[in-house]
Amino acid sequence: MSFAAYLLRCADGSYYAGHTDDLGRRIAQHQSGECGGYTAARLPVARVWSQEFATREEALAAEQQIKGWSRAKKEALIAGDWVRIQQLAWGTKNPLPEHLK
Repeated sequence: MSFAAYLLRCADGSYYAGHTDDLGRRIAQHQSGECGGYTAARLPVARVWSQEFATREEALAAEQQIKGWSRAKKEALIAGDWVRIQQLAWGTKNPLPEHLK
């Protein structure tokens, strides 16, 4: 069995991160409002990123990490822009290393 972490864009432009063992079913539950909570009040939603993991623990760890990210970092993840993710992770108070400039 595999697990997935995912990121949804809600109708109001906000993002929601989650994890599941059945991505298609879970997205359908969010879309129908069955999940309640955050996404039900912001329908429709669209999956903008997902990644499979071997264990639930890995998928949950990815979800929790992404939930702590800024909007800019989430958008870099959606775009697959790994250099930008590194730049944003480096922070504004530290000088960027040459390879990230």
